[in-house]
Amino acid sequence: MNASITITTGALKPEDVVAVARHGAQVELGADALAAIESSRTVIDALVNDTVPHYGVSTGFGALATKQIPIELRAQLQRSLIRSHAASSGTEVPREVVRALMLNRLSTLATGRTGVRPIVATTYAAVLNAGITPVIGEYGSLGCSGDLAPLSHAALALMGEGPVRDASGTAMDASEALAAAGITPVVLAEKEGLALVNGTDGMLGMLLIASADLHALLSIADLSAAMSVEGLLGTDAVFAEDLHALRPHPGQRDSATNMRRVLADSTLISEQKSGAHTFTRVQDAYSLRCAPQVHGAVRSTLAHAESVAAIELASAIDNPVVTLDGRVESNGNFHGAPIGYVLDFLAIAVADLASISERRTDRFLDKSRNHGLNAFLADDPGVDSGHMIAQYTAAGIVSELKRLAVPASVDSIPSSAMQEDHVSMGWHAGLKLRKGIDGLARVLAIELLTSARALDMRDGGLETSKSSPIITAVRRQIRTRVEGPGTDRFLSPEIESVFQMVSDGSLLAAANHAAATPLA
Repeated sequence: MNASITITTGALKPEDVVAVARHGAQVELGADALAAIESSRTVIDALVNDTVPHYGVSTGFGALATKQIPIELRAQLQRSLIRSHAASSGTEVPREVVRALMLNRLSTLATGRTGVRPIVATTYAAVLNAGITPVIGEYGSLGCSGDLAPLSHAALALMGEGPVRDASGTAMDASEALAAAGITPVVLAEKEGLALVNGTDGMLGMLLIASADLHALLSIADLSAAMSVEGLLGTDAVFAEDLHALRPHPGQRDSATNMRRVLADSTLISEQKSGAHTFTRVQDAYSLRCAPQVHGAVRSTLAHAESVAAIELASAIDNPVVTLDGRVESNGNFHGAPIGYVLDFLAIAVADLASISERRTDRFLDKSRNHGLNAFLADDPGVDSGHMIAQYTAAGIVSELKRLAVPASVDSIPSSAMQEDHVSMGWHAGLKLRKGIDGLARVLAIELLTSARALDMRDGGLETSKSSPIITAVRRQIRTRVEGPGTDRFLSPEIESVFQMVSDGSLLAAANHAAATPLA
C-alpha cells in the first residue's frame, strides 16, 4: 500500500490506523500539527529555568515527583526514564499492534498538547515510515499511566537504542536500523520522555484492529448461520422484516436483513414451505431462530466500543499537558478504563458469538437433530467419523474463549509505591481480545466447512445445488480448496483452508459478488 496519511491536530480515522498498522501506509505531519507542536514547546522552554518545580519538566516521575532535578541532569533524566520504563517481557507483540501504538502516540504529539519539539515528532514519523518496529514483550503495561512499558520501547528506538525489526522483519539494534534508514537518533529534552510514554495508544490500537476484524466476522457469522438454517432444513420465516421491527435494535435488524438476503431464492427453503418436505417443526432451535438477536447484540456492543474509540482518537493524552491557554497541568487522562471496559465487553460478545456458532455445528452431527443426514456427516458412519472431531475443536476453542471473556479491567493491582494505586489492565484486555477474535474466526470456519458438507450431502453437490445463489457461491469458493464429501481425510488442513478464506476476505467476497447488495 502506497497511501499516505496526513496527521493533523484532529482525530485520525479508524481506517487510517488499520492502514498504517496492517498495510504499511506512510504518514506525514500536517502544517497545522507542526505549528501546534512548535507553539506548545515554547511554553515548556519558558519553564526550564523556573525555580518552582514542574512535573516532568524539572522533577522526577511517579512516586519520585517530589525530587527537583538540576538542569545539567535533565537530559539524563529523560534517558533514564525511557531506559528504565522499557521493561517489557514475554512473547513479542505482533508488528501491527506496535505500529498502531506508534501511530496513535504520534497523533497525540501532533495535537500540540504534549510540549515536545518538532524534531521528536518528525523523527517518530520517519521511524514509522521506515518500517522500523521496536521489539516489545506482551507483559509490562498495567494500562494506567498509559501503556508505559510498550511506549517506552518505542521511545527507546527513537533514541537509537534497544532491539527492533526492520521493514523486512529482520531483528537488529535500533542504532543499526536508524543508520540504515538515514535517521538521526533523538536526544530527548525536558518533558519529552513523559510525552512519549503517557498514553492509551497500545490498547486503543488493539481495539481499532479488533473492531475492523469483527465487522467482517459479523458478516461471516450471519452468512454461516444462514447456511446452517438452509442445511438443517429450517425456516426463514423468523427473519421477516416486520418481526424485527417489533424489537428494533439496529444490530438485530442488520443481521436479520443479511440472513434474509443470503437465503433468498433457496430451493431447499422453499421446499419446506410446500410439497413433500413441508416444514413441520413448530420452531427451530434457538441457535438458528435467535441468530439475529445474538449476532445483533454483538453488533450493538461493537457500535458502543467504536464510539469510545472515536472519542479516544480525538483525545490528547499526556501528563502533564499543555492546555490551550498555556498552562502545564497534571491530570489523569492517561487512565485506560474507558478502553479497557469495551475491550472486555467485546471479549464477552466474541465468546458468545462463537458459542452459538458451535451449537449450530453440533446440530449437523447429531442424527436425531440433523433431519435426515448421516451421523457426524460421515460417509459410512462407524467406519468414518466425519466431522466429529471438528466439533471437538470448535468446542475447545469456545471453552477457551469463555475463559478469555473474564474481564481484565476488574483486576486492578497497585504500583509505584501506591502512587498508581488503581490501574485499568486495558493492555491485557486488548491482548486477550485479539486471541478471542482469532478463535471466533476458526469456529466460524468450522461451521462453514460443516454446513457446506451437509449441503453437498443434501443436494448432491454444486452441479445440482438447491442452495440460494449466495450460498451456492460460498460453497463453490470452499470447494476450490476443500474436496466434497467422501471417506475420511486429514481434516486439519481443510479447517485451516476455510479459516484462511475467512481471514483473507475471499469467502465474504464470494458471497458479496453473488449478492445484489453486499452484506452489512
